[in-house]
Amino acid sequence: MLKDITIGQYIARDSIVHALDARIKIIITTILIIALFTIDTFSGFGYFSAFILVVILLSKISLKKVLKGLKPILILVLFTLVIHVFLTKGGEVLWAWKFISIESEGVYTGFFMVSRIFILILFTSLLTLTTSPLQLTDGIEYILSPLKRFGVPASELSMMMTIALRFIPTLLEEADKIMKAQQARGADFESGNLIQRAKSLIPLLVPLFISAFRRADDLALAMESRCYRGGEGRTRLHELEFKYYDFIALIIIIILAVAVSFY
Repeated sequence: MLKDITIGQYIARDSIVHALDARIKIIITTILIIALFTIDTFSGFGYFSAFILVVILLSKISLKKVLKGLKPILILVLFTLVIHVFLTKGGEVLWAWKFISIESEGVYTGFFMVSRIFILILFTSLLTLTTSPLQLTDGIEYILSPLKRFGVPASELSMMMTIALRFIPTLLEEADKIMKAQQARGADFESGNLIQRAKSLIPLLVPLFISAFRRADDLALAMESRCYRGGEGRTRLHELEFKYYDFIALIIIIILAVAVSFY
């Protein structure tokens, strides 16, 4: 399960999606999120899914790799589906037992919300899969730069957000190593009920937190030794620069979002 989490991972490819400016990709992702929450039909989700499939093909990233990122949220999706199926009332009664009933409106709403979550995770994961951490940091900092006039530390915020995303796969890999080491010493993380499994994770969390603090300290020392200060006056090896295809992609996304929202 830990290896299936794709949030924060970056897969280098020579594709048009990777070549897009990080700022454009962040803006596109924001527009698509807003458009997704304006859709109220399954046909709109179908168009969205078709568009995401095209983007995955253009990014040259394996569809299997992208879909693996959905596995960790299956429990959340199942919980959402059950809550809506049993608590949302309306329409035809499909099944009833004493005070418990399943109605058509609950089933429709449950699968509608599940579809929205799946699509949301799919195209947001494409942002980190196709954008390097450095580009993502520069893009977030550029977008937040107007807030500097109000005293908002845009550079520090973008750096913190990117470091948090970047270290998700690193910490997951570390957790997997610790879990295997403890299993080799006789630890059992799979048997027992939910409470017993939760208690068995305590020996895993302690060394994981220690490792996380150690990595944070090493990162701080490395940044200080390289005289990193951030903010004003900081130069970059590769400056972000808009290309013509960035604006073409943005126009296409805006047209798609408007069309799907009013469909």
